[in-house]
Amino acid sequence: MLATGSHVLSNRQNRSIALGVGILLILALTPYWAGAFGGSYVVSLVMKAMIFAIASLSLNLLIGYGGLVSFGHAAFLGLGSYVTGIAITEGMTDVIFILPMVMAVSGLFALVTGAISLRTSGVYFIMITLAFGQMLFFTLSSLAHYGGDDGLTLWDAATFFGTAFFQYDGGLFYAVLIILALCWGFVSLLSGARFGRVLRAAKQNKLRVETMGFNTFHYQLLAYVIAGMIAGVAGFLFACQAEFVSPAISTWQRSGDLIIMVVLGGMATRNGPLLGALFFVLVEEALSLVLHEWRLIFGPLLVLIVLFANGGLAGLLRRLGVEE
Repeated sequence: MLATGSHVLSNRQNRSIALGVGILLILALTPYWAGAFGGSYVVSLVMKAMIFAIASLSLNLLIGYGGLVSFGHAAFLGLGSYVTGIAITEGMTDVIFILPMVMAVSGLFALVTGAISLRTSGVYFIMITLAFGQMLFFTLSSLAHYGGDDGLTLWDAATFFGTAFFQYDGGLFYAVLIILALCWGFVSLLSGARFGRVLRAAKQNKLRVETMGFNTFHYQLLAYVIAGMIAGVAGFLFACQAEFVSPAISTWQRSGDLIIMVVLGGMATRNGPLLGALFFVLVEEALSLVLHEWRLIFGPLLVLIVLFANGGLAGLLRRLGVEE
């Protein structure tokens, strides 16, 4: 009986991994098939969806596995974007220097704000993360030397070991894809390791996990820091793609979009953030091209999917025998 159950679970996990790899392979072929549907415009749109998928993967680590609903997660997108924008403006353009700075600053901000936020729970945690997010938004808006409310245009592009790799759409596209694949694999491994199991157990019954000798605060804080660093990397990629940074990327509305992507795709699933981000960005763009009042269609569509596709898009695929 146990062997049969283990075999079924293994098959489901293999199908889930195969689906994720399949999605990544389809994304890798985008520059080849995009020519028939709009060329560079489609490539840019898919790149945007992949960047959101990276941010959604990080938030899924908190919401899906940790039960920590953060309404200020977009702050890390803004932080990563502005660290990148300021570095490039000040003449430091090489990615090998910018990316470690982005991760260090995002990780430090997550460590400080997470250590405070995790002293609370439930709606109080939601509100304090929202407060920290708004604090960062107004801080970025007050940086008059770097554009203030109007944002900052990047007149130089990021370089990679002195080369113009990040300055070409193809180079940047595959850089985003590689980072997405690494984040997807890392979060998948983390969720399946003891760290992920403790995090999920603390979500169900925190007191019981603590009586077993685990310090749940340390696990949750580490998850918060990891999620913040990954989201900071997504912000770095946003800045590289748009060659422009703005405080608008760190608003609570953007955090709400990320939460929708996680819930839409399926919380605590390997491929949910990928599916949710791709669906959200691509369907939103398609509807906006057809209808002026596209939000009247998009909003109810999201509600119907969440209500009737139990477990989101990943749950729908699970019932079809595809997802885990």
